[in-house]
Amino acid sequence: KKVLFSTWAKIDKVWLRDLEQAKANGTLSDITITIRDPQAEYIPTNKHYVEIDAPEYKGKHYNIKDAQPDLQEKSFINVIASLSS
Repeated sequence: KKVLFSTWAKIDKVWLRDLEQAKANGTLSDITITIRDPQAEYIPTNKHYVEIDAPEYKGKHYNIKDAQPDLQEKSFINVIASLSS
């Protein structure tokens, strides 16, 4: 286990309006993490996982599924991750 990157982030869970769709897709435990774009310092891949340092996420690991630029804020990226089993 090696820390590749550490940062402050905004965490979004499944929105209430998307709850039924998330249940149907099996993505209920997915989260979207918004972080400042680390440029070449760190590039998230699906070989990495995320650990969130907050009491409600203690002991949970999220596998990265995708990372993409935030289209509304160019200096940020969105990382989509799902709870590992």
